[in-house]
Amino acid sequence: MINFVQQEIENDLKAGKYTEGIHTRFPPEPNGYLHIGHAKSVCLNFGLALHNGGLCNLRFDDTNPTKEDVEFVDSIQEDIKWLGFDWGDRKFFASDYFGKFYDYAVELIKRGLAYVDDLSAEEIRAYRGTLTEAGKESPWRNRSVEENLDLFTRMKAGEFPDGSKVLRAKIDMASPNINMRDPVIYRITRATHHHTGDDWLIYPMYDFAHPLEDAIEGITHSVCTLEFEDHRPFYDWLLESLGFDVNTRPRQIEFARLDLTNTITSKRKLRQLVEENHVRGWDDPRMPTLCGLRRRGFTPAAIKDFCERIGVAKSNSVVDIAMLEHCVREDLNDSADRVMAVLDPLKVILTNVDDGVEYLTAENHPKRGGSRFVPFTREIFIDREDFMEDAPKKFFRLKPGGEVRLKYAYIIKCNEVIKNTAGEVVELHCTIDPTSKSGGATAGRKIKGTIHWVSAKFALPAEVRLYDYLLTTDAQGNLPEDFIAALNPNSLIVKQALIEPSVRWTNAGTHYQFLRLGYFVVDPDTTPDKLVFNRVVGLKDTWAKVKDR
Repeated sequence: MINFVQQEIENDLKAGKYTEGIHTRFPPEPNGYLHIGHAKSVCLNFGLALHNGGLCNLRFDDTNPTKEDVEFVDSIQEDIKWLGFDWGDRKFFASDYFGKFYDYAVELIKRGLAYVDDLSAEEIRAYRGTLTEAGKESPWRNRSVEENLDLFTRMKAGEFPDGSKVLRAKIDMASPNINMRDPVIYRITRATHHHTGDDWLIYPMYDFAHPLEDAIEGITHSVCTLEFEDHRPFYDWLLESLGFDVNTRPRQIEFARLDLTNTITSKRKLRQLVEENHVRGWDDPRMPTLCGLRRRGFTPAAIKDFCERIGVAKSNSVVDIAMLEHCVREDLNDSADRVMAVLDPLKVILTNVDDGVEYLTAENHPKRGGSRFVPFTREIFIDREDFMEDAPKKFFRLKPGGEVRLKYAYIIKCNEVIKNTAGEVVELHCTIDPTSKSGGATAGRKIKGTIHWVSAKFALPAEVRLYDYLLTTDAQGNLPEDFIAALNPNSLIVKQALIEPSVRWTNAGTHYQFLRLGYFVVDPDTTPDKLVFNRVVGLKDTWAKVKDR
């Protein structure tokens, strides 16, 4: 693992710091489901620990009970395990340390470094100043230590209403860094906490809790995304003010978060999509959540490969989602068995074939080998787009009077086109060349086109869900400010398809390559009476290119 964070770790070790070993953490807030951006952080933090023979904790930063839920705690653990990482017995909650946080806050008050403020949230914002103008001190800033201790104790006891008082760090209202202008470190919130119930009426702010959690757990390197870079001075100020040794206390290092084209990675916006029913839930396959990608059919190996390829940078950038799809495609190309499915069936009657059934041998995978039998009958279905009545010169599939090879089977010739009263093609009458059986002695006759098919008698009906990007962008790849307006109305298209019978007893989560169509996975909605497939990604070279010529 070679990246700038690893280099900083090596520099620290050479300088004689952290002699007891490297210790990282993945610290999600349990206020939503993990998404693809979190996967980068998971891989980085657990990966750094593995690379350096250290440890990585799972810690829930649960300091805001109004937005957190045990549902999110459970889902986060499931997603991390799915990615293949293990925190052992090192699962912690910020709420495990609420008592210690309170004691640290009291210590700051005693040292004259924190005070109880009566300003409202709006007044605090107004007093804070701007990027070019210094802030203004609160009229309550110079309360005595004794008065602050009394008021903070009474805040804890519930004597004051929500929002009436806060505890603020006493730093510098003229600091060029707004985050150092007496930030709020405790607020009053009457809400039941998913982990501590109603034990507490005051809750620490994230910026106050996070460095203390790291220090309590012996974290050596607190790796976080770039938006926390301006918060690092407070991180260091707090640990220094409380006397943590600079050679052993945690060190915060920032890296660029993951932003993908056509993708939202804001938990607030993802939550809006779910709550307003724009998607089926957090695991909707169009969502960038890890449970959504899992249901879509993305694999842990592909996601970890993707995170490795994009690397760890110091500046933000946007990664093309096609790169993630490429990693998925590469993984499934090696692991997914091949089968035949028809998404838009057009019936073909082979007039010189009898009514029996012939079982043909089909290859399961070009590298791993294996084979299966597919039934071949007088009536079959092909995909409608594999026939064109008025075909251009370079159309190498089926057309009137033309020939095409059926995969694993025979060369067929189209002799007659049957239409309904509306003039729509509903059936083709064809003949096979009985000497052209795939693998036979005369099978080498040159035919430029090969298409897939299924037996009309034995094919299984299946619902196939074709997913596209949830969001559409402008020509420059940008999303509008109103992301709801950018929702793609064609992000889900459902097809009633037919698939060969070899998949009858398949399990949810099983991957296949539908020949010439892409990679698909069995959806959990599948029942003994109903097959449901999701398209994971298309093939690298699709027939759409031919059709558009």
